[in-house]
Amino acid sequence: MSADYLYGKRPKPAAAKASKARPTDPRGKLMTGRIVKIMVGQGHGFIRLSDKRQVYFHRADLSEGTAFNDLQPGDAVTGEVLEDAISGARAVRVTRKRRR
Repeated sequence: MSADYLYGKRPKPAAAKASKARPTDPRGKLMTGRIVKIMVGQGHGFIRLSDKRQVYFHRADLSEGTAFNDLQPGDAVTGEVLEDAISGARAVRVTRKRRR
């Protein structure tokens, strides 16, 4: 046995194959829509897309520089939609369009 194992350090695993590695930065389809509902206390809301579908977003899914507390229903937003067969669609990298 190696000294690393005896002192509680786990041996480093062999390098994972690139084909089996999960992407660290998933990309979705570009989307535009409007915020229809915001639950400030819970930190999430819903966006209605141009195809009338609603998708979920969390405050952690906002792009850097976009403040969750500044968002209001009716605000136009852009971002990406990640489709998941288990939990459904989710908006990520959400950014509010500039108000005119």
